[in-house]
Amino acid sequence: MADVPKLSITLLGAGQEVGRSCCVLQYRGRTIVCDAGVHPAYSGIASLPFIDELDWSTVDVLLITHFHLDHAAALTYIMEKTNFRDGKGKVYMTHPTKALHKFMMQDFVRMSSSNADTLFTPLEMSMSLASIIPVSAHQVITPCPGITFTPYHAGHVLGACMYLIDIAGLKILYTGDYSREEDRHLVKAEVPPIHPDVLIVESTYGVQSHEPREDKETRFTNLVHSIIRRGGHVLLPTFALGRAQELLLILDEYWTKHPDLHNVPIYYASSLARKCMAVFQTYIHTMNANVRTRFAKRDNPFVFKHITNVPTTRGWERKIAEGPPCVVLASPGFMDSGPSRELLELWAPDSRNGLIVTGYSIEGTMAREILTEPEEITTVKGNTIPRKLSVDYISFSAHVDYSQNSEFMELVKPQHIVLVHGEATGMGRLKAAMQDRYKSRDEEIKIHTPRNLETLELTFRSERVAKAIGTLASKPPQPNDVISGLLVAKDYSYTLLDPRDLRDFAGLTTCVVTQRQKVALGVGWDLVRWHLEGMFGQIEEGMDKDGVLTMRVMGAVDVKHTQEHELTLEWDSSASNDMIADSTLALIAGIDKSPASVKLTTNPHAHTHAPKHAHPHADVLDPVTRIQRLAWFLEEHFDSVELHMPEEMDEAGPSEDAREPSLLVQIYEAEAVINLKTLTVTSTSESLRKRVEAVLDMAVTTTSSLSEAFTAGVPLQMEEHAHPGEVDAGSSPSASPLPPIAEHAAENAESKPEENLGSGDAIPKDAEAPAEGKEEARVETEVAMDSETGGTKPEKVNGEDEEGDGDDDEDDEDDSVLQVHA
Repeated sequence: MADVPKLSITLLGAGQEVGRSCCVLQYRGRTIVCDAGVHPAYSGIASLPFIDELDWSTVDVLLITHFHLDHAAALTYIMEKTNFRDGKGKVYMTHPTKALHKFMMQDFVRMSSSNADTLFTPLEMSMSLASIIPVSAHQVITPCPGITFTPYHAGHVLGACMYLIDIAGLKILYTGDYSREEDRHLVKAEVPPIHPDVLIVESTYGVQSHEPREDKETRFTNLVHSIIRRGGHVLLPTFALGRAQELLLILDEYWTKHPDLHNVPIYYASSLARKCMAVFQTYIHTMNANVRTRFAKRDNPFVFKHITNVPTTRGWERKIAEGPPCVVLASPGFMDSGPSRELLELWAPDSRNGLIVTGYSIEGTMAREILTEPEEITTVKGNTIPRKLSVDYISFSAHVDYSQNSEFMELVKPQHIVLVHGEATGMGRLKAAMQDRYKSRDEEIKIHTPRNLETLELTFRSERVAKAIGTLASKPPQPNDVISGLLVAKDYSYTLLDPRDLRDFAGLTTCVVTQRQKVALGVGWDLVRWHLEGMFGQIEEGMDKDGVLTMRVMGAVDVKHTQEHELTLEWDSSASNDMIADSTLALIAGIDKSPASVKLTTNPHAHTHAPKHAHPHADVLDPVTRIQRLAWFLEEHFDSVELHMPEEMDEAGPSEDAREPSLLVQIYEAEAVINLKTLTVTSTSESLRKRVEAVLDMAVTTTSSLSEAFTAGVPLQMEEHAHPGEVDAGSSPSASPLPPIAEHAAENAESKPEENLGSGDAIPKDAEAPAEGKEEARVETEVAMDSETGGTKPEKVNGEDEEGDGDDDEDDEDDSVLQVHA
């Protein structure tokens, strides 16, 4: 798993600007787009994100955070005018957002149909709406394999959410516009319970700070009241939805507390207002506790007592402008067109009137320009008029300020922060402030401020976790346990299974590929075995189910004497078995060219002999020799090593350990005792004990053969009809083994001096013994592997001690040294 995937983040909009939010995330072959808005300062095609830079048919998911035009108005164009529908992409937004998005887009189409920059038709808008999938907050959605996302409340406006996205284990939090301050009707943005790897967050206000909500509400109502007292009109440019409802709640409450204002009308100048107010009343349950409590008491806060919708007749703006003092909330908020622009031009020349900008103003709009308080403004028709009305700015914008944004970043704790939806200057100041903040605490958090179309690539080296299920999960593993199974990868998730559970849990089946390789044989069978023992150590020998003379190498590869001058190698294919088979094949192919073979087979007479001596590198079955080799190895490291036999230690004490053979290692005053049966080390010196254990481990490894250390398969003598390699490794050997054959043909040479064992035609006499005498008639020497140390335990042959066991049959205690694990 050396591959290091990269996350690519490309902004098609809102990169060092405010407007046309559109963020493309690409990771492990998946593509997710967050938001698709237009730029309020432009019109037509120019207002769209840079949509030509993406093949929209490759998009898997398109997520909309809220209904504002700068986050959602380009959605219909992308779905109906690009190749988006050629792919399998899906579009998601919350239930309130979809309901309000419908009204917003209907109004957007109506307003844009009056000029030549129409982006799409009402029919296309209706078709796109039908394809949107609504979701609820905290609902975990899996739109396609490898991708999941969860919406969380973001505050800001009704239905707004931030998305926690998981792409193949990489977690990204995209906030969209969010607010961490609870107002009169909305909850504040949530902090997801999971720390994401990447946080893509708005930076609209940079390092600016908002004044406390109570203070700005008081300043706002006092300012409105003062303009009314001087006989003027109050213009509040707002968007139809969002902050307008917050301002209406504030004004309605203030009017209720001031009877002297009851004769001053408050107009809500938006054709969208009446339609959308029903949506607000429908989704009361998504709002804060204050609104829900009032609604439960049958006090609907959105049934206003002092708010009036403007008449729908043409020319209402002039009638209101020429009438008595009043307050008008008019859309759009940027005052580039519509009722808010027309009222501005009518009221600008009168100093009694007042304009209060209550939201964020984008560069290039009339709302931003008039904040500079110019002496003159230009009308929509190009005329110049004096500006004498008062201009004030009180931010009710539901965006986070510096303190809220920085606090949220610290709570989320991402590895990378990507700033979007902010002007270059404010974004740069926010980045510098956050870097200083993290540096002072020695935290390594990387902050990025990409421009539009500037691809940001982030590298992650995350751990991949495999879940063990089925049989493997039935017993909890203990420390140092080795768990083996099949690793199944699907949709970027990994599962570890027992092969027997594969069909049930993964719907897959397994098969065994058995490979066979025939080799021409020009030497005797015993010479082949002699060379194999020299390379691999102990070789199992017996008959297969067809009665063919067979040797099994490392429990994995069967070497069969199928014909007089032919060998067949057979094994179940796997990475390790193939490697063993390759080395076995190479060894057999070179036997006839080996100088050792020439020496062994050079005789003055015609018939062949089995090798008279064991291979120098073959397994040592004599325990005394193995102990001697261990002692030699230890002496090279510790100089003083003594062998203590049981009779020498009888006086040491009655303990069980004192009556077992051992090696005594001495260094200066310290001593360590190695029990030759258990290969455990005891010492009063902890450092010496650890050192001796390390050297002993190397000694056992060095003196052990490949077969002892790395047996890959199963013993040869299994069930009578089992095919090699078809028996589970965990199963026990059968109680009725196959008839054994002589392991060392040299032992039978005296009885059959003229027999050519290399031909494969002769079967040893022991193999034909009656069934009840099979076990006693076995000539081969078995070596039992010690599961902990990898050592061997020689057993007695035919009830007699092997050569080197000693001559004293009466002393069983002495004989115990011959059965030690080495």
